[in-house]
Amino acid sequence: MQNLIVVYNPSNWPLKIPNAEVVSAKSYLTDPQYSQVKGIRLYNLSRSYRYQSLGYYVSLLAAARGHHPIPNVRTIQDMKSQSIIRFVSDELDDLIQKSLKGIQSSKFTLSIYFGRNVAKKYDRLSRYLFNLITSPLLRAYFVYTTKWQLQNVDPLPVSDIPEDHLTFLYSVMIDYFAGKRVSVPKRVQTRYDLAILYDPVEQEPPSDARALQKFEKAAETLGVECEMITREDSGRLLEFDALFIRETTSVHHYTYRLSRKAEAEGLVVIDDPRSILRCTNKVYLAELLQRYRIPIPRTVIMHRENMNTVIESLGLPCILKQPDSSFSQGVLKIENREEFRSKALRLLDKSDLVIAQEFIPTPFDWRVGIIDRQPLYVCKYFMAGNHWQIIHRDSKGKISEGKFETLSIEAAPERVVQTALKAANLIGDGLYGVDVKEINGEPFIIEINDNPNIDSGIEDFVLKDALYARIMEVFLSRIEKSKVRTNSS
Repeated sequence: MQNLIVVYNPSNWPLKIPNAEVVSAKSYLTDPQYSQVKGIRLYNLSRSYRYQSLGYYVSLLAAARGHHPIPNVRTIQDMKSQSIIRFVSDELDDLIQKSLKGIQSSKFTLSIYFGRNVAKKYDRLSRYLFNLITSPLLRAYFVYTTKWQLQNVDPLPVSDIPEDHLTFLYSVMIDYFAGKRVSVPKRVQTRYDLAILYDPVEQEPPSDARALQKFEKAAETLGVECEMITREDSGRLLEFDALFIRETTSVHHYTYRLSRKAEAEGLVVIDDPRSILRCTNKVYLAELLQRYRIPIPRTVIMHRENMNTVIESLGLPCILKQPDSSFSQGVLKIENREEFRSKALRLLDKSDLVIAQEFIPTPFDWRVGIIDRQPLYVCKYFMAGNHWQIIHRDSKGKISEGKFETLSIEAAPERVVQTALKAANLIGDGLYGVDVKEINGEPFIIEINDNPNIDSGIEDFVLKDALYARIMEVFLSRIEKSKVRTNSS
């Protein structure tokens, strides 16, 4: 497998590693050759992994391209999550106290190079931290109150590495590339209850109150104890065997952190953190779908260097999408060049990459619901009156929606269902809602939602209670498989 080291500025990278190519983050993201090459193990040494920065997109698009990024985006998010940091600190508590015993100050910083430290007495702690937060260059910050605790973990910029550490780093990287690595420990818990996370005050929740009641009833019919929980109950996750998130998800939101924490504790989780990461970023989805030749509208991944060519490529009107847009928000229809420039620059101020797509007008969008790699329901969502989207928000924030029509799987166009299924299977085996436009019988994927709406009287119009039973059956099956694996280990 080819080794690729991605840095901000290759001219400042001080080491020449055998069998490894050094490339800039910008080149990796924008040079077409890297989207075509297969079999790459990518070491992302960007100076920052800030959300929607170049460093963030390097790991995100590496995953979409089938490369193997270190760190991956999940690890990047873990570094920002205090709940994950506390989990790591608790997990390694004995080792932390033993390793840092004797330090006189109340603060200590540990530099970790591919799981190693220049001081041998900290090498074991460095390896274990690297196992749990796998990133090439790390700084771990510890504080002492009544005992030592891990306070924070950050990427270590290449420019901050002391010159007298470079020889050590070189030898460590040679060993690491030669395959001398440490496996990541796994955690499994063995509880047998289902928690449904919801927000009782959310204005546009993915499931209404009646649907939540039906989920609860379906679970209990299968012998699964079900409890509705809110954010305030997050400390009780270990009481449950599975977590079902029925609250709008986002990477920068406690829903992602709870999903990540639940998975780390061995719970069955829908939406799982991988699905949240993948579905909530449209840049990732565009790259992934293009790679697997799944039809989408003509699309350009726009950045400041190529924004002036977008209109020539797509024409007007066109669509601009902020990468983490949802529920029709952050999706802009552009009518003219002046509007394009002002709104494109506004989006690029928030994210280094933005999605630009051709505008395809249709009277409705297909929505194909999928669970466990099988189609679950099919709906037509019609556009709101005198509007180009299914949801219209006026200047005062008033919301209007188009009509809907729910069909059986058999009554829906087979090509629409199969294309949606193929797209969703690239994400995982969770619960997804795939939006599809159909032009002259040809399906085009618009987006894949990790947290699709399931409301009483709409998505369940055909299957009724059987829809809820099907989802709960998936949970039950996964719980039972998890218990078998636990008991046999």
